[in-house]
Amino acid sequence: MWCVYTVDHNCAHVNYFCGWSSMSYTQSNAQELIERLLSAYGVTTQRALAEALQVPSNNVSAWSQRNSVPGSAIIKCVLDTGVDLNWLVSGKLAKASLSKGKELPSGEVLLKEITSNGGKTVLNRIMDAYGFTLQKQLCELLGISSGTVSTWIRRNYFPGDVVIACALETGVDLQWLATGKGGNKSNIMETKITNGIPHKRILSGEIKEAGFWEIDLDFIPYKFENPELISSNKAAWLVEMDISDISNGLWLVGIDGKYDIYDLAILPGKKLNVTNGGFSFVCDREQLLITGKVIVAFDFLHNEFI
Repeated sequence: MWCVYTVDHNCAHVNYFCGWSSMSYTQSNAQELIERLLSAYGVTTQRALAEALQVPSNNVSAWSQRNSVPGSAIIKCVLDTGVDLNWLVSGKLAKASLSKGKELPSGEVLLKEITSNGGKTVLNRIMDAYGFTLQKQLCELLGISSGTVSTWIRRNYFPGDVVIACALETGVDLQWLATGKGGNKSNIMETKITNGIPHKRILSGEIKEAGFWEIDLDFIPYKFENPELISSNKAAWLVEMDISDISNGLWLVGIDGKYDIYDLAILPGKKLNVTNGGFSFVCDREQLLITGKVIVAFDFLHNEFI
């Protein structure tokens, strides 16, 4: 058995970090993709394709020159025609199905519905599909900055390429992902289970990898950015790893290469009072390797961790 109590964190500040890497979804040759768009709509000219996609007639030739087809066009084609997304993007399937979804509008109405479904609403669906609770997780997966995501929200932008990447990687229905209507989210809970938070154990002062902890953090009134479960043979702690400003409370601390959970209290003169069990001492901030702040603590009543 274990009991839970929250730890004061009113003074904590959260920092955001995002790296850059290539997106996992990349389009195939644009001209080949355009040929599949033509096939899906059953037309033979770029002008007719432009009319079907409700875009200016010279856009299609511009896509070919730039070797890039916008995600909104790909999504519209899939929802218009019922064509398989994997085939349209990669050409790996033998042929496209031309059966149109019954509940969908067509033409300009569908295009407006897709592109007007941007900003926070589509971002939330993407996060749900991946099973993410933090925007930082999405940034790291796609190799984009938090500023890019903020721009999507501020401008109500529809990230077509990201929607396609998400649909291909997660298998979530493209109609639901793009418009929020129809389709299904049947694999979302399964995806969330496979995206638990890192679990590490403290053994003889060393931190060891221990897999992942499957939990829905929504019940905790704190917005985590980089949570980890740290456990020992007596207790466990849900730790926010992206806090740098020190405040009073429990912290994961390294002292001379050995780690444990310590209770820190700020003293005058930039000193810290450090307590662990019945032992305490005073030292400078620079003498400690402060790694993360405890947000939730778990006490095991029978002193064993399962």
